[in-house]
Amino acid sequence: MSKSSSADLGLEDILSGNLLAASRLIRRIEDGDPSTRSSLKALYGHGGQARVIALTGAPGVGKSTLVAQLVGEFRAVGKRVAVLAVDPSSPFTGGAILGDRIRLGNYFTDPDVFIRSMATRGHLGGLARASGEALQVLDAMGWDLILLETVGVGQSEVEVVHLADTVVLAVAPGEGDDVQTAKAGIMEIAHIFVVNKARRDGAEQSARLIEEMLHDRPGIAEGGWRPPVLQTDALDGMGIGELVENLAGREAYLEAHPEAIIRLHRARVLRVLEESLKSIAAERHIGGREGEPEFEKMLSEIVARREDPYTVAERLLGSGKG
Repeated sequence: MSKSSSADLGLEDILSGNLLAASRLIRRIEDGDPSTRSSLKALYGHGGQARVIALTGAPGVGKSTLVAQLVGEFRAVGKRVAVLAVDPSSPFTGGAILGDRIRLGNYFTDPDVFIRSMATRGHLGGLARASGEALQVLDAMGWDLILLETVGVGQSEVEVVHLADTVVLAVAPGEGDDVQTAKAGIMEIAHIFVVNKARRDGAEQSARLIEEMLHDRPGIAEGGWRPPVLQTDALDGMGIGELVENLAGREAYLEAHPEAIIRLHRARVLRVLEESLKSIAAERHIGGREGEPEFEKMLSEIVARREDPYTVAERLLGSGKG
């Protein structure tokens, strides 16, 4: 790892693995600093090697404990691991308010583990708007694995599929969680299902229900990846070895099916492109204009419903200027 202590850590520091440099850049990304775009442009060509695994599911199913167990398993075989945990935002500060990183306390001093929380800042997908760009920073640093833990907010959680090579969906035992999962429509995004806290009553029933729902999942009959349904208890490590084996199986499947990797990466690039277009357009047409008479008049017209925001947006974009 780079030992630079400069107040202005640059891209070379990030590429050499400097954790402080990466943290500072990710913080600026979270803050919406437009100057980070030049850094992301320079880093982009250095990525593409890290394996991204997302863990998602409703709050309380034990995702953070699963992440901690996986970090231990991967470190035991010499893998360098980064963890990006997307937490709920404080309604007052916009900062992350969960303390789930404490479960990873054993790894805070490990130079081959990087742990970072990001706040959702009101973004409904359960992912911070800056998550994709933060992943690009971590990818360029050369981590073997990046674990992305989402906050778990139901149907909007499908966004995570655009950021990960493998999505692990965790549920808790009991019919209520399973039915809610099915209704939320997130069954289709998972590559591996985990019934965590499996020592509780109802774990077998939950696993069977998921298996039944997978019978009708598109793509499996045509030779696509069939998601395994596992049972774990992350508190004592039950089933974690099997989860790691299935993650390796998923990686082997992707290596044997390069067209599947291309589809995944295309979807990820499309999402990044869409988000980039949104931020650049907003920056060009709205950024820094509050208080300008012309801009305030435009907002007043929309508030009074003499104009609608959609027509105004189209006019702004069409004019090429604010």
